[in-house]
Amino acid sequence: MGRFHIHADGTGHVHEHDLQRDHGDHERTASDVGDHSGYKETGKTRITILENLLSENDRVADDNGRQLATSDVCAVNLMSSPGAGKTTLLRKTLGSLSELLRIGVLEGDIATSLDADQLEGAGAAAISVVNTSAGFGGECHLDAVMVRAGMARLPLPELDLLIIENVGNLVCPAEFRVGEHAKAMVFAVTEGEEKPLKYPVMFRAVDVVVVNKVDLLPHLDFDLEVFLANLNAVNPSAQVILASARTGEGVSEWCAWLEARCLLACGEGILNLNHRDVNR
Repeated sequence: MGRFHIHADGTGHVHEHDLQRDHGDHERTASDVGDHSGYKETGKTRITILENLLSENDRVADDNGRQLATSDVCAVNLMSSPGAGKTTLLRKTLGSLSELLRIGVLEGDIATSLDADQLEGAGAAAISVVNTSAGFGGECHLDAVMVRAGMARLPLPELDLLIIENVGNLVCPAEFRVGEHAKAMVFAVTEGEEKPLKYPVMFRAVDVVVVNKVDLLPHLDFDLEVFLANLNAVNPSAQVILASARTGEGVSEWCAWLEARCLLACGEGILNLNHRDVNR
């Protein structure tokens, strides 16, 4: 059964946690609201409500994108299951790129500022925390309205890159556009090689998959080749980066991907090494 989520600002949405929806090139179609045939009396009404709510989210996401464009900020939506290593990778990222790019972080979590606390002093130009606990036990994702609220607490004109660390979840975050230029995923080898087949929405939505904790491979019954084949079956265009946020392996390749995305979104000026001396 779907849950109707109401946020603190009064907006809400219904969503089916057990349904798989194909969004293609990150775009939604009118039919991407799941199978409601089991709701004999209310199915059509539910579909209409869902379409309206998802359309409103997309409208706000487009507004967020325009605001980012006005400030020449590239935004990356970073997603994963809980414990995959997003925050550890993000801390390493800040240490590697903070001299080149002014990086803002929007931290999404159900409750607490624990992840944001780990990033203090790591090189972020600004950090904004968005807790989703106002929902029914806490929202399992960030939507465009939440990201808009978090962006309002950031000095966007003073940033080059905004990394949105989404709530840890393998389903819901991939279903909601928030205004990002690209979607990235951290996948830990401890999760099992079958995950792309079981959670295709997430793996299909992303531009890059950082396969994290590869330093643990000698100690696990994890078949990397099978995982890569499963990922390729779901999303053959996704870039794959083998990494260990703990040891630093693959972090430079991940940072290079972020730099390339910034160039693609905002042009060469965003990587000016002397940007701190330039009045923007």
